[in-house]
This record gives sequence, C-alpha cells and structure tokens, in this order.
Amino acid sequence: MRRYLLPGVVSAVAVALLAVLAFGVAQSGPGNALAARVSSGQTPPAPNDRMRLQVLGTNRYLTLRQLRGKVVMLNVFAGWCTACAAETPILRHAQQVLAAHGGELVGVTYQDSNTDAASYMRRYRLTYPVLLDPGDNFVAPYGVNGVPETFIIGRNGEVVAARTYQLSSQWTNQTLDRVLGLSA
Repeated sequence: MRRYLLPGVVSAVAVALLAVLAFGVAQSGPGNALAARVSSGQTPPAPNDRMRLQVLGTNRYLTLRQLRGKVVMLNVFAGWCTACAAETPILRHAQQVLAAHGGELVGVTYQDSNTDAASYMRRYRLTYPVLLDPGDNFVAPYGVNGVPETFIIGRNGEVVAARTYQLSSQWTNQTLDRVLGLSA
C-alpha cells in the first residue's frame, strides 16, 4: 500500500496545479488580451464605442463614438477603491493636459452605486464626465476585472495604451505626451 501512496500524492498535487492553472487561464478575460495586444504594439478598435451610457448626475447619454477625433483617457473606477482614490491627483492633472489639447478624460463606474460614484467625485473634486455602467457590460470587452484600469483611445477610436492597475505620474505623462504628439 505504501508503494502507491507517494505516486498518489504526486498525482493529486499535479491535478491540483493543473486545476489552478486552468482557473487562471479562464479568468484572464478579453481585457487582459486587449491590454496584451496594446502592449505588443497593436491598436485595436475601442470596444463598445457605440454603447450609450448615462452620464452621472444627468439625463444625458454619451458614447465613445461621439468623442471620435479626440484623445480619450477612459478611467474605470469605483468609489470604494482605495487605489482609485490614490490616483486622483494624477487624473486631475491628466484632465488639464487633455483639455488643453482637445482631449477628454472620462470615468466609467465599475461595480459601484450611483450614490457612491457621485460621492467619490465630490470628495476628490473631480469634474470630468462619468459614465454609469451598472451591469459592467460596457467594460466587459475591455476585460476589466478590477479597478483602477485606464485605457487611452486615440483620435481614430483605437486603444493605443492600457494600464490594468493603478496609474503612475510617469506612465501617464509619458503616454499622454506620446499620444498627444507633445514629445519631441
């Protein structure tokens, strides 16, 4: 019996590792693939650019398609997210840079209530439009599975940069300079 114990344990461990690997692959959604495509130099079309989403605090609806011709920084956030709160100074600066060059910063809610999102915007004195995505249907093809995540969409509607974790000033400044054509 002992002769079969070690091979049995090794087999069980191998099966468990394969299960963990399969789960990890299954959880790497389309956004991870989107971000990977962008990081490899591809510029795929922005998903759901025709989806109409309500703008927080208004009766107005907006699509990404309506912003075509502008560089758009799409920041996916939630009011309960501490990493999102930490990047608010970077977002305020990015909003100024984008506005000065005909671009736009747009927030998108993720697993958040309208009340919490509005409170977050007031608390951190953020003034850019926020699109309500109550079922996370808009961000699903971006592969968002946590926050914060940020996507830069070029003037022609293609995703040109992606950050699937908290922003840094360096990444944001370098990326905006490149996309806006400000770097020499």
